[in-house]
Amino acid sequence: MAQKMSVSPRFRRLCAQFGRILGGESEIEAGPVCFVTRMTNLRATILGRRTRSPLVQMQMFSFESLDSTGRALCLGETAVHQNQVNRLMSNLRKRGIKVTAVHNHWLKETPRLMYMHWEAVENPIVFARKTKESIAFLG
Repeated sequence: MAQKMSVSPRFRRLCAQFGRILGGESEIEAGPVCFVTRMTNLRATILGRRTRSPLVQMQMFSFESLDSTGRALCLGETAVHQNQVNRLMSNLRKRGIKVTAVHNHWLKETPRLMYMHWEAVENPIVFARKTKESIAFLG
C-alpha cells in the first residue's frame, strides 16, 4: 500500500508560485520535491527527422530540501542551440547561479543541440526569477 506524502501548505504554495514564475506545470514528488516542466519550441532534426520529443523540448526545474530560512536546493536544465550556450551560461553566472554541465545528448542533429544544467542553494522564488530572466532570450 502506498504511503501518503505529507507536504506542508507552505511548500505547496511555494511550488505553485515557482511553476507560475517559470511558466510551467508544477507537481510535487516524494521528498518533497517541487518539479516543474515547461515545453520549448526548439526547431531541430535528429537523423534528418524533425523532432518534437519531450526529450528535446522539455525544460525542467526543481527545488527540494527547503530549510527554515527559506533556502532550498534548486536545479534547472534545458536544451539550447549550440550558438546560445555562451549567452545562457553568462546570464546564469552573472545572477550567481552555478552552471554544472554543458553536453550533447544526440548525434546527427541539426542545428547542434547542447544541454545545460545549473544549480543554486537559495530561495526558490529568487531562483525561479533569476532563471526566468536568464532563459527569456530563448523564446
